[in-house]
Formats: sequence, structure tokens, C-alpha cells
Amino acid sequence: MADRSSAREAVALVTGTFTELPYPPRQSSPDGPLGWSGYDAARTRAAARTGEDESVVCGVADVEGTRAVLVAFEFGFLGGSLGEGTGDRLEAAYAHARAHRLPLVSLVATGGSRMQEGMLALTQLQRVARASARLRGAGLPQTAVLRDPTTGGGWATLGAGADVVLALPGAQVGFAGSRVRPADADPAAYTAEAQVAAGAADALVRPEELRGTLGRWLRLLTRPSAEPAPPPHALGVPDLPATGWDAVRRARSPRRPRAAAYLDAYFASRVTLSGDRCGGTDPDGMLCGFGEHEGRTVAYAAQTGTATRPAGYRTAARLVGLADRLGIPVLTLVDTPGAANDAAAERQGAGAAVADLFGAVAAARTPLTTLVIGEGGSGGALALAAPGNTWVTPDSYFSVIAPELAAAILKRRPDEVEATADALRIRPQDLVELGVVRGVMGPAGAQPTSSA
Repeated sequence: MADRSSAREAVALVTGTFTELPYPPRQSSPDGPLGWSGYDAARTRAAARTGEDESVVCGVADVEGTRAVLVAFEFGFLGGSLGEGTGDRLEAAYAHARAHRLPLVSLVATGGSRMQEGMLALTQLQRVARASARLRGAGLPQTAVLRDPTTGGGWATLGAGADVVLALPGAQVGFAGSRVRPADADPAAYTAEAQVAAGAADALVRPEELRGTLGRWLRLLTRPSAEPAPPPHALGVPDLPATGWDAVRRARSPRRPRAAAYLDAYFASRVTLSGDRCGGTDPDGMLCGFGEHEGRTVAYAAQTGTATRPAGYRTAARLVGLADRLGIPVLTLVDTPGAANDAAAERQGAGAAVADLFGAVAAARTPLTTLVIGEGGSGGALALAAPGNTWVTPDSYFSVIAPELAAAILKRRPDEVEATADALRIRPQDLVELGVVRGVMGPAGAQPTSSA
């Protein structure tokens, strides 16, 4: 169990300035809307113990140079539970963020809905969801920090419903709190670490690093731009391949620069978006996040040279959708022999996951830029490619199918694979001539070879 900080202590972790918002007045019946015996006395004791008169504190703060609305839960006040008064405050905080065009940060620590207010407490989740949807519709980002504990409806709305989810190590996180989950349930499944591993949260952040990390996220997510991201310069060989099979061998070479090298060269700094929010991650196949390039924010989704798993495609679709809503340009790096096609991938919905990414790219209004840095294997690569703004490097290829598989389907002999590669016209210069890509990117200082 992590240390349970108070709401004010949580605020102090991320900012040195905090101006509390005015709270909507509410006339409460004796012992609340249900007349729950002893409820008023319990609230009085909670107020005396915590110094707060409700389970959430809301205000405006400067977080490492970015103004934001903060909502911090006080777990010491009736377990940080959501009641009607909590809903009033949260709704007002979301409205303030929307009216003043500010990002919203939730510092969550709650056990769920307040029993003493019954169904009226549970319906506060609908109020929160509605306010969150309105803020999302206004193109403003929401970030959640999961403290100990984050359970029940608080996790299912303010926590899991945020655009970016950060978690303090050791925090209890799960829809079921410790008193309501099955007796034989594995407690390790209800932790911040487990939620990150399952793709429900983006990263673990130690308390002493929270202010800097949150500040970077807020700065990057609040800088929209209408200009496309420029394609990166090629990092590998500068000359073009002589044959189709030469292009394949180059793209498959273990010495060729991979996505991490391109991202490190392109961005001054970057943060990682992880997980598909459906129970999966693909850290070995797809890298996603936001970074700073020449003073502005660019979102990125980059394949790493392996077969991309369904969770990787869903994470990329999540990235493209978020960047589109925030007005941030997207850079994608294509490098995969294709979508994973094993039995596990099929059970995880490979086709639907690839379709989700095709749809996200097709629907995006923000500008997308693609650079093919290695293998461009069939639809599993094309799903990440920007229509009309895709570039290639000299050590890459793009093909409807791998030459070996094409030869097998066409019932050609193994010694005809190289000729098949030529016939498919998959070299970078072929792709330019065919109009499939805009041009070939050279090394830094070199002009791209363009079809224009």
C-alpha cells in the first residue's frame, strides 16, 4: 500500500501555487437525501479530521509553466467518496476549465460512490462523464494521477476516462475495492503496476518526479499546430538499391537504424503513451507518444521492425485520435514485416485492430506525415501511412506482400523470389515513380528526391 497523502499534500506535489475555486452552494436535508442516521455526524467528524468539508478540492494552479484546473480527492473525508456535493464541485471545475480553455488534472484517491446517499451518489458518475465529454469536445486534454486508492466509479470516470493516466507506484487501482472483490482474487491485479502492464494506465511516476512529468505532459498537450510535421532525415545508407531484392535485404538488415534512433534524433524530448485501454500493450512493436520538435509538439506512432500486435494498432489509433482532437500534428514511422498473424493475434482481434487504425488515420483532420524507415509489409504497414504525405528512406521498401509469400502464392520456385521482388516494384525509387509516396528522404543536409 502506498502512503495516503491528503488532497492538499497531493496538490503540493505538483504545484506551488493553488487558487481554490468557489463552490456551488447546496442545501442539504438532515442526514442527507436518504435521511441516513448518523450521516451528518460522520461528515462533521471527517471535516474535523481533514480540515475539508467535502471529499474533493478544486482550483487553478500553475504546473511547471502551464495553467491547469486541478481536482484533488481527500480520501480522509469519507473515503474520498462521491456524493452530490462532490458532483457539484467536479461539474463546476470542468465548466471552469472549458470556459477558460485550460487542461484538467485529476489527482484521484477515492473508494467510489457514497453509500449514505444511495443512488443519488451513484448518478454523480453520469454528471462527471457528461462534464468530461464536454471538455473533450472542446479539444482540451484531461490527465489523471492515480493515488492510493483509486477504485470504483472514480477509477471508471476520472481515472480511466482521462486522456493520459499516470499512477503513483504501489497505489491500489481497480474497479473493485478491497472490500467487495472476490475473496480469492489476486491482490496484485488491483495495483497501479498491473494497470500499466494491462494498458489501462500510461506510466508509473514516483512522487518526487510527478511535478516535472506532469508539467511536460501539460506543456506538450496544450500546443496545437496546423502545420504538418516535417519528415525526418534518413539515418541509414544514402544510395538507392539497385534491385528489389537489394531493397528487401537492406530493410531487413540488423544494422539499419530503427525507430528509437529516429525518434531520438527528431525530438528534443518526448513522453510515452502506452496501452490500448482494452487490456493490451505492444511495447516491442509500437512506440507512441508526444515530443518536442523545433519548438512545437508532434505526436508520434512508430513501428519497431517486428510484426505489430493488435494492441499496438489500437494504441496507435488512440494516439492519432487524441492528437486529432487536440489539434497536434502526427508523425508515423512505418517499419514492420506485417501485422502479427498468429493464433493469439487473431483471438485478440487483429483485423478489427488494423481497421481501427485505418479508420483513425482516414478520419483525422490534423496533418499526418509518414516516413517508411524499413520494411513496409502489406496492410499492417499501410494502416499507419498518411495518405498523400508518405516518404521513404533509401533502405526501405513497401510491398503488397513479402516477395517470398508472393512467389509462394503464385506457385513460383524459390529461386524466383528475387525476380518476384523486382516485378513487385518495391524499391524506394519505384514507389516514387508509381506515385505511392511523395519522395525519398536523404540524410541531413540532402534534398529529398520527390515525385513533385
